[in-house]
Amino acid sequence: MSLAIEEAVPLAPLTTLKVGGAARFFAEVRSEEELSDAVAFAESRGLPLMVLGGGSNVVISDRGFDGLVVRVALRGMTFTASGDFRLATAAAGEDWDGFVSECVARGLQGIECLSGIPGTVGGTPVQNVGAYGQEVSQTIDSVRVLDTRTRTFATLSAEACGFGYRSSLFNTAERGRYIVTSVSFRLVPDGAPMTGYPSLREALRGPEPTLAEVREAVREIRRSKGMLAGQRGPEGNSAGSFFKNPIVTPEKAAAVRASVAGSDVPVFDAAEGMKKLSAAWLIEQAGFGKGTVLGAAAVSPLHSLALINRGGASAAELVALKLAI
Repeated sequence: MSLAIEEAVPLAPLTTLKVGGAARFFAEVRSEEELSDAVAFAESRGLPLMVLGGGSNVVISDRGFDGLVVRVALRGMTFTASGDFRLATAAAGEDWDGFVSECVARGLQGIECLSGIPGTVGGTPVQNVGAYGQEVSQTIDSVRVLDTRTRTFATLSAEACGFGYRSSLFNTAERGRYIVTSVSFRLVPDGAPMTGYPSLREALRGPEPTLAEVREAVREIRRSKGMLAGQRGPEGNSAGSFFKNPIVTPEKAAAVRASVAGSDVPVFDAAEGMKKLSAAWLIEQAGFGKGTVLGAAAVSPLHSLALINRGGASAAELVALKLAI
């Protein structure tokens, strides 16, 4: 096996929260062949396997990971015609915001509102990444994966991925089975950008913004909330939105509204007749306002959905704050 396997590799520097211990074994894979070899290594030794991309959506335990951590570093992008669309395919290790930037520069519409999100392309279908009125499930054509059960590669259609609100086959029914190696998106050449989300619409100037203008507006909004890819300072030491907006029945939403007298509870329409409550609003109503501190962990002073490492925080402190909320 030509794959390099390292031992006792610190994981905190490879995550945006900057917490956690070391990996017992660690491999950075740059090809599908190396990925298959890494899975074989873990299987042959009976080791648990953890896949790491951009490290922007994980909290690593202070004890580290007693198994093999595989960091997916596959690179490459292709753009091909597909009828009235363009098929934009990116390897799982490509920087997500860099990929969005390239698509916008090529005049391809469909993911411009997902600008500035930290992480890599491979992580986006796992939780059906979404923001400002767009979700990746709206444009994903297919996802190429390694099936760790059979150690064979397959291409899954968007329908087969089972997308839902911040969910997919990959983090629900088949959690841990598949490792994403590339994702293909069906984008619209010279399409009009999506500008329906209220805060985005307010941030834009002029009635017909370009894709590039929408991208920059989204990035500026994310910067103001401490959630921009690559953002520096304590506010940038986060995993983005740590909490999901609750999806509830209309009856439950009405009950929540009725239980909070004299306050306008934010409620939004969701799929299949359901309602979405604002997790940020609920967190603040529970007494955990922006800037709430627990040791070296805190609720971000810029956005109540984000938990941050103010410097030297442990994973235990972050989890304790999350549980308190």
